[in-house]
Amino acid sequence: MSKQRKLFITGIGTDVGKTVASAILAEALKADYWKPVQAGSLGNTDSDVVRRIISNSVSVVHPESYRLTQPMSPHAAAKIDGITIRLKDFKSPETQNTLIIEGAGGILVPLSDNKLVIDLIEKLKAEVVIIISNYLGSINHSLLTIECALNRKLAIAGIIFNGEPNVASEEIILHYAKLRLLGRIQREQEVNREMVLKYAGQFGTI
Repeated sequence: MSKQRKLFITGIGTDVGKTVASAILAEALKADYWKPVQAGSLGNTDSDVVRRIISNSVSVVHPESYRLTQPMSPHAAAKIDGITIRLKDFKSPETQNTLIIEGAGGILVPLSDNKLVIDLIEKLKAEVVIIISNYLGSINHSLLTIECALNRKLAIAGIIFNGEPNVASEEIILHYAKLRLLGRIQREQEVNREMVLKYAGQFGTI
C-alpha cells in the first residue's frame, strides 16, 4: 500500500487565501480536506466553505480536531473556551486519498503555551505548501516563513501566489527561496465551484 501524501497549507499571514487554495488543491488532486483547528466562525467554517465549492464526489471533508468559539490565535481562543490544545490529540484522518491540511494563520502561530503550528506540521509529517499574498511587507514575511520551515527541515512542495500580482515581489521571493512555483490564483469577484474548477487544472501535477 502506498504511503498517504499529506500537503499542509500554510500562509505568510492571515487572510492570504489558504481556504480557497485548499479547495482548489482538493479539487485538482481529488484529495480529502482537513482543518485541524477552527477558531471562530463556527456557523460557516472553512470546512463548510470547502465542502460548498468543490465539485468532485471523491473528496471527503473531515471534522476538525478542535472547534473554538473565538476568531483569535488558537492558543488564546482555547484559553477562553477552557481548552488546552495538545499535540497528541491530532491524528490524521484515515484515507487512501491525498490529504489537504489547512493550518491556522501562519507557521509560527501558537497552538498552546508550548506548541506552534510548525510543531503540528512536524508531527503530521506533511509537505508544506506556502500561500503568498502580495502586500507591503510580504517579501519579508514570505522569506521568514520559508527560512523557518527549512530550519526545521520540513519538506516544502512549493509556493502559490494568491491575489493581485506583483511581478517584482514574486520574482525576488522566488529568487531567494529557490522553491517550485506551483501556480497563481487571481483575485476573483466570486468564489464558487466554477472558480475552483477553473483553477484546478493548473494544479493537477503537484
